[in-house]
Amino acid sequence: METNQLMVDAHDQRLRRARQLFFDHGDLPEGLIDPLILRSWERCRRFGVDESGYQAHTDSMDRIALKTEQERNRYLLTQGRPIMEHVFEQIRESGSMVVMSDANGLLLETVGDPDFVDRADRVALAAGASWDETLRGTNAIGTALSEEKPVAIFGGEHFLGQNAFLTCCASPIFGPDGKLIGVLDISGDYRSQQRHTLGLVRLSTAIVEKRLFETFHARDILVCFHLRPDYLGSPKEGLAAVSADGQVIAINRIGLELLGIRPVDAVRRDFSMVFENSLASLVDRLRHSPFASQEINVNGRALHIQLRGQLPSLAVSGRVIDETPVQRAPRRVETPSGKPVLVLDTLCTGDARQQLAIERAKRIIGRDIPMMIQGESGAGKEMFAKAFHNSGPRRDAPFVALNCASIPETLIESELFGYQGGAFTGARKEGAPGKIQQAHGGTLFLDEIGDMPLNLQARLLRVLQERCVTPLGSTRSIQVDISLVCATHRKLREEVARGNFREDLYYRLNGLAVTLPSLRERTDIRCIVEKLAAAEVGERATPLRFSESALQAIEAYSWPGNIRQLLNVIRVAIALLDDDETLITETHLPEELFEEPLPGSPLSQAEPRHDPWAAAPPDPMGVSLEEIGRQAAMRALEAAGGNISLAARQLGISRNTLYRKLGRM
Repeated sequence: METNQLMVDAHDQRLRRARQLFFDHGDLPEGLIDPLILRSWERCRRFGVDESGYQAHTDSMDRIALKTEQERNRYLLTQGRPIMEHVFEQIRESGSMVVMSDANGLLLETVGDPDFVDRADRVALAAGASWDETLRGTNAIGTALSEEKPVAIFGGEHFLGQNAFLTCCASPIFGPDGKLIGVLDISGDYRSQQRHTLGLVRLSTAIVEKRLFETFHARDILVCFHLRPDYLGSPKEGLAAVSADGQVIAINRIGLELLGIRPVDAVRRDFSMVFENSLASLVDRLRHSPFASQEINVNGRALHIQLRGQLPSLAVSGRVIDETPVQRAPRRVETPSGKPVLVLDTLCTGDARQQLAIERAKRIIGRDIPMMIQGESGAGKEMFAKAFHNSGPRRDAPFVALNCASIPETLIESELFGYQGGAFTGARKEGAPGKIQQAHGGTLFLDEIGDMPLNLQARLLRVLQERCVTPLGSTRSIQVDISLVCATHRKLREEVARGNFREDLYYRLNGLAVTLPSLRERTDIRCIVEKLAAAEVGERATPLRFSESALQAIEAYSWPGNIRQLLNVIRVAIALLDDDETLITETHLPEELFEEPLPGSPLSQAEPRHDPWAAAPPDPMGVSLEEIGRQAAMRALEAAGGNISLAARQLGISRNTLYRKLGRM
């Protein structure tokens, strides 16, 4: 006991000397404190943090705003709360508390001994406060986020003097995709520090990460492995999620360490390339023994493996898995109601240029890399952006879109950045969050970014650099975490040369550029037509069909409005169908598809098209009754301006009868 006290006293003396050198003389106290603490102190000095206090804007957010942030982090809290409660039961009545924060250092929930909680409240160690290093200086939560590793901060190692009574141990939490999503922390009185607290935090974090991984990949095959069989089932086991066709979807951090590889060496590769064994044979051997394990050799090391989760229901005995990567079938993504949602694989319809854009976009899913989508108006840029969002780890968070060309310049600033109540005439008294703040945790899609005013480009660049937004009329900055996708039909490099677009913002946004082909350039128009028609009629009992002549007319048209125009054409065609009709023919298509192209259009030099509405030349030898009826139908149709329904009503016949008289059935 006396030895421990001597060690504490020696540490305190070194720490007092270190603070004196650093804060009073501006010298680096190398050798007196942990290099990690010194790095943090230097960061805080650069941030301009005052060791004697903190700024007023670091106060806690209100209850409603906190509730919103807790909802954004529902996935983390659902899996983390039981672990927090369990940890607290282990340290109850020790003058401590358990804290969970998000990836920005915002405290989401706390549980602790009442006496210590009261003391912690005085320094804002409570839900709703941010403990990012830039605001609170060196502290276990903020420093664990900066270093991305477990951290223990004892007493005076805290940058702010008012926090010197604390001892805090924190460990970062990484999501199933390897991205940092939060921190678990145990804080207590400096005088009652426990030697094993950091170990408890690290173990608890591993349990949370394991629960997150298993929940996220509940529909996949889970491959659990370790060098020691007794570690299987523990928080220290490696985990890999594998699809039914044998492709590795994800591997947790422990698994990557056990295999000695990087994520890029494993994800989207065949199981046999990563584990040097056939998944088929493992499934056959372990399917009926959920608790059995199999020893395999990987890179000359013996790994013990268990299979859990959704194992294939069909026997795979004797099946050979090719050693080359296999094409992975599109995964069906559904909403909570069971309705399929748009993902990148949904957009795979056979066109090579479109497929290239999809494959390039897949490479940056889950990475902090902005994407720029280029293409003509109506080419499906927003659809592509939403599919990208739904395909990644932010799929359950908001997708917020803003068209920079459709909003007046006087309003786009408040729409994008939000405003405080009374910030300008006409503003709501309670204020409103902007699109950036609404997209926190999710994806912000800025369409027609090339039309954004120059002064707002500077503000957007600052938001992207500082990861925080300041609403109009406010001095308080709000931290945001967004994935940014932009789109434009302009050539931004040329706009930069003309001085219409900031060069620094251009390079910030242009992380990955993908170009969507125009509809007239695509080779998969028939597939697109079928998908759009199927989506439009929904659960209709009998699917719609298109006649060959209708499809040929659609393929031959130049489509200046691209997919947006095609969708409108399909909606009109479906509306013109009678209740008992399921075949869309040329007669259901708008006249514009058969008109001569405008001068200068891509098809202005093409051969004249067949006009389905044109009347046949009169028979010089006389006309039959059928021809008389046909001519009457044509005159009625011309008088109705080509409107089939109106012409049929004027003649007092059904549309089907009119079609027959026109010879179109």
